[in-house]
Amino acid sequence: MALTAESSDGLIATVDDVASRAGASILAQGGNAVDAAVAASAVLTVTAQHMCGMGGDLWALVYLPGEAPGCLNATGRAGSGADAARLRAEGHTHVPPFHDVRAVTVPGCVDGWMTLLDRYGTNNPGDVFEPAIRCARDGFAPSPLLIEDAPLIAGVPGADPFRAMGSLVKREGLARSLEAIASGGREAWYGGEFGEGLIRVSGDLFTEADLAQNQATWERPLSLEAWGHTLWTTPPNSQGYLTLAGASIASGLDLPTDPEDPAWVHLLVEAARVAGFDRDDVLNDMADGNALLDPDRLRERRKRIDPDAAADLGDAYSNGGTIFLAALDAAGMGVSLIQSNANGFGTRITIPEIGVFLQNRAIGFSLQEGHPAEYLPGRRPRHTLSPALVTTPSAELRTLLGTMGGDSQPQILLQLLARILHSGQTAGDAIAAARWVLAPTNTMGFDTWEDPSGLAIAFEEDAPTAWDDIRLKGHRTRRHHDEHYGHAQMIDIKDGVAHGAADPRSIVGSVASPDIS
Repeated sequence: MALTAESSDGLIATVDDVASRAGASILAQGGNAVDAAVAASAVLTVTAQHMCGMGGDLWALVYLPGEAPGCLNATGRAGSGADAARLRAEGHTHVPPFHDVRAVTVPGCVDGWMTLLDRYGTNNPGDVFEPAIRCARDGFAPSPLLIEDAPLIAGVPGADPFRAMGSLVKREGLARSLEAIASGGREAWYGGEFGEGLIRVSGDLFTEADLAQNQATWERPLSLEAWGHTLWTTPPNSQGYLTLAGASIASGLDLPTDPEDPAWVHLLVEAARVAGFDRDDVLNDMADGNALLDPDRLRERRKRIDPDAAADLGDAYSNGGTIFLAALDAAGMGVSLIQSNANGFGTRITIPEIGVFLQNRAIGFSLQEGHPAEYLPGRRPRHTLSPALVTTPSAELRTLLGTMGGDSQPQILLQLLARILHSGQTAGDAIAAARWVLAPTNTMGFDTWEDPSGLAIAFEEDAPTAWDDIRLKGHRTRRHHDEHYGHAQMIDIKDGVAHGAADPRSIVGSVASPDIS
């Protein structure tokens, strides 16, 4: 069962109760949804280092009543020393994901925080970051998932707090860095202890000029109509267009309203497959997201779906490292925010003095010479992060939602959207329901589309037995608990009341409001 709450005074839903309560406390002090989202995000970089951190990236969608949603891309760029030819000469076909600094792009998380606060924030940064600073200095109780993942970083310099976790984990170096950011902004991070450490550990990959460039940019979000609502998401280099494409394709099909009907699964699976089979060929940081959502393009893809058989697409998961949070304030501002290391502890390389793990987002690049997503200086990699936001026909906020899950994120969001907008389920029921994902035979969670014709459909172990009937339509299926089924969070607004749901798969996730923080 999902962890749920209702409120007309604001809500925040995250993967960790400590972060949810921190965000709710900011709302209770008069902060807005952006203040609360950044506060919760900062706490999560302390308590959920196995999923996100200040060495990672961030995207956000921000809704203000009467305005089109704002979209922040705080994903880092490859360093000046990025060299795909060198990696090819070494025999690599992909950027090495672990223990190789070339998998690191300039982390955009802190630039994302400060850029959000600069445009929308109302509270003093010192107040916003105070819960995270206190948590890092005084210590926090490690979650079961952090305890489970800690052996992955045994022996890594700077991982001392995670080696012998007792009742509390303290991260004093991180507290020092957060205090510096609260008082000195981005320069205190990129030009301070972190920036100096990143240049040192990277060899010739990064320069001071790389770190001086703000990694956060405001961009125009993508939008599309489906199931009587407007869906919004992040543009390329994000894969968010797949969520909108899948929903648009599915909304034009004879989709049953009963999610236990095998046809419900078959048609959504097919919508996701025909939307995404060429993802790795077309997605890059210069791709035209609106062209990828062109109605004629989606109409042709919908024609490939047979209600009685799986489409022939022709040639066309390790530990998760992402968190999503949703925040809503009493004035109607909503934030859909996602941040990530890519894989769990990223590259498993740290800046030892402060214990921050560096992301491995450069695995989103291609090493194919001449590919539009080739690993080159200053480029942003293909990004799995794809938060979403839904508005009503009258342009009022309806839903904030997102999930971890690598390549599976758009597939999970497609199911959640179908459940709440088409099948009429509550946020709690939709979040708790069993899921399916497209699963290659050998996967890190980031290689789904390398062989679209070889995909199986993985079901959670408690999925309805009726779903197995899609095998009769030509799908290969398996029931497996260890796939990227996500940790999704959602705030859904009906009749002026916000209904929040946190994913039970995260174990310690929660929803909090100002009056119950």
